[in-house]
Amino acid sequence: MSEDKKLEMEINDPGQAIDMMQETLETFLETADVNRVYAQPVEHEGSLVIPAAEVIAGIGFGAGYGVGGPQDEDGGGSGGGGGGGGKTLARPVAVIIADQNGVRVEPVVDPTKIALAALTAFGFMFGTLAKMRKGS
Repeated sequence: MSEDKKLEMEINDPGQAIDMMQETLETFLETADVNRVYAQPVEHEGSLVIPAAEVIAGIGFGAGYGVGGPQDEDGGGSGGGGGGGGKTLARPVAVIIADQNGVRVEPVVDPTKIALAALTAFGFMFGTLAKMRKGS
């Protein structure tokens, strides 16, 4: 079933909504398995290199159902509704190297993240100093 078909599917009872959310959750959790954290080892010049990553996943769902009343044209009532979303983020954090000298972990340094953290810290310090001067 294509994604367009899933979006157009009419849900006639709460059980269908729960089944659809469970299927979506299972698909989502597949993106955060251990194979995303540790890649396949690579052998290079007598060393075994294993890339390691950080995987962050967030997901949310909502569903509703209702029973109509006299305001419906046919008086039989109706209901439905549901939605959800999620995000998965993966980034390299280290390389594990095993060779004749032993095993060591070499962190992956992200200069962009360090620069953004420094800019954020300086921004807060500048803002605090500006407030302190204004208050005096």
